[in-house]
Amino acid sequence: MGAMMRAFNWEAHPLGPPTNWPQSLQANIRLLLNSNFPMFIWWSRELYAFHNDAYIPALGDKHPAALGASARKVWAEVWKDIGGIAENILNGGDSFYAEGLRLILERKGFLEETYWTFSYSPAFNDEGQVYGVFCACTEVTSTVLGQRRLKTLKDIADAMAQIQSLDQACQEASQILAQNPLDLPFSQIYLINRQETEARLLGASGQERAPERVPLSTPETVGKWPFTEVQRTHALYLVEDLHSLREDGQVVQMPQRAVVLPIFQPGQNRLIGFFVSGISHELEYDQDYQNFHELLVGQVATSIASIQAREEAARQQAELIALFEQAPVAICILRGPEHVVELANPGICELWGKQYEDVIKKPILEALPEVKDQGIKELLDGVYTSGVPYVNNELQVMLERNGQLEPVYFSFVYHPMRNAKREIIGVIAVAIGINEQVEARHEIEAMNAELRAINADLDNFVYSASHDLKAPISNIEGLMDTLLDYLPEDIKQQDVVQRVLSLMHASVNRFKRAVADLTEVAKVQRVAGDDVTSIDLRDVLADVQLDFENTINSTGAVINTRLSPDSTVKFSAKNVRSIVYNLFSNALKYRSPERAPEIRIRTEHVPGFLVLSVTDNGLGMKPEDRAKIFTMFKRLHDHVEGTGIGLYIVKRIVENAGGRIEVESEKGKGSTFTVYFKR
Repeated sequence: MGAMMRAFNWEAHPLGPPTNWPQSLQANIRLLLNSNFPMFIWWSRELYAFHNDAYIPALGDKHPAALGASARKVWAEVWKDIGGIAENILNGGDSFYAEGLRLILERKGFLEETYWTFSYSPAFNDEGQVYGVFCACTEVTSTVLGQRRLKTLKDIADAMAQIQSLDQACQEASQILAQNPLDLPFSQIYLINRQETEARLLGASGQERAPERVPLSTPETVGKWPFTEVQRTHALYLVEDLHSLREDGQVVQMPQRAVVLPIFQPGQNRLIGFFVSGISHELEYDQDYQNFHELLVGQVATSIASIQAREEAARQQAELIALFEQAPVAICILRGPEHVVELANPGICELWGKQYEDVIKKPILEALPEVKDQGIKELLDGVYTSGVPYVNNELQVMLERNGQLEPVYFSFVYHPMRNAKREIIGVIAVAIGINEQVEARHEIEAMNAELRAINADLDNFVYSASHDLKAPISNIEGLMDTLLDYLPEDIKQQDVVQRVLSLMHASVNRFKRAVADLTEVAKVQRVAGDDVTSIDLRDVLADVQLDFENTINSTGAVINTRLSPDSTVKFSAKNVRSIVYNLFSNALKYRSPERAPEIRIRTEHVPGFLVLSVTDNGLGMKPEDRAKIFTMFKRLHDHVEGTGIGLYIVKRIVENAGGRIEVESEKGKGSTFTVYFKR
């Protein structure tokens, strides 16, 4: 500006050449030219304008013509707002200060909404008389617009938290948007139907006409928003001329432009609706304005998704409750560390001997006070804190029936219930009453001394698991399949449904695997020597390797065998195969992810035994775990399928035949299992 002032033809200007200007004017001009803060001086009664570089953005396309021009002409569009202030100061009035004053300026080819914080103060000539106006100012338009738009966003967020339906949400949002007509001359919220064939208007503000339904299967016609184009591109669409969309000659002075934005499901690329907004004719549609629209759409989308989720969760919960009530087994859901009864179907209420209203929403010890010292809460605490399911085939619980305690027997599973973050939030219990089965077994035990001699814990579990649980397990599995067939595909994908179904499937599969494996244990105990014959371990090993050929190839496993010339044992054919199969399977199954599997198989003779050893370079185990792995249901690794019963079966087979099995292992390096076959 200093260069422009020096180059200006002041000789032709009423103020004349700068050498004739008052020293006070020259000093003030030097002051403002050397300031980085926007400043100007209006000098003389004609208010001739001088300004610095920092003030140029405020002028817009009025620059550079404003230099030396009368302020009355430069700011003719707002002179009614500011002219009186300037004239008052020229006439000896007080200085003036304004903060965030709204002025409609024509500086970019249109009348623009702007906001200013400024001060007007007198400028004096060399005689000390008021001879002009000095102004320091800053434009605060972006701040004011930002605060205004932030309030709209906050009001939307606050209002949506209490809304329960989509219609109400969109209408409430539109009422809030109507309170900001400067940024949103009109607005419309459309949501897409389930079939994605049309968009339906659920909320609107302002006077712009809006069709109730817009088909999405055909291109837009006159009077229709360009929804199919937005649906195709997934991007906002700027409507430059609203007159082209208005029907029957409707004439609306303002606004002339609008924007159509897609509404996406939060966190997804799935389109769920459209947001239409008029664009203020007094503002540029700049990045800040667009960002406001996008944030607004994001807030609306979040609110819609939250309401849809609540509606869907309520519907699914009602369906699941109805399903659980029809289940042929007893089911309850216990939430939180106090195990509050959140759901109890008729089956569990019947087993407990309680009415539904007597147990629902109560902690388990309040619902069933008689179980306080019977270890039930301790079992639930263990599942809740550890995340490890608990299975019990026959648990006696003393429950109050007809005013007195009676023994009731249950077979049940306690399974941890997790939320979407995999945090444990409760316990799911699935149970059946087995009083009749237990009574029948007690009668048999009383009459049959041979059965009483069998290991009581194993026998009880085997019989009830293999005979009593098969039918209800099949019923549960059938019920889950029916549920899957009944639910629509989009419902199946919901987190709450997937979680519950996954938990129930896991429980069913665990039951089935346990029943199958324990049935094998029963067979081992009863028919261990029924088919004893001469078996060559070389043939058994070759046969087992064929079963694992695909796994060997896919893992790059190296199998190294060195068998003694005479590797024949007198043994049950199926049992010796089970031994080799289990050891070979474990060597592959518990391989290290850091290296290819290497399995060495050896046989040798020692006095009284043929010794078979299987060595791997897999995960190995800690010394204190070596004895545990031969116990029932003990597993050291959960990343592969299994019930923890294979090595128990091997041990029982070998010991029943007069042999033994040993293990040597080092964690991270591998294991060696050694089987002593009695000769």
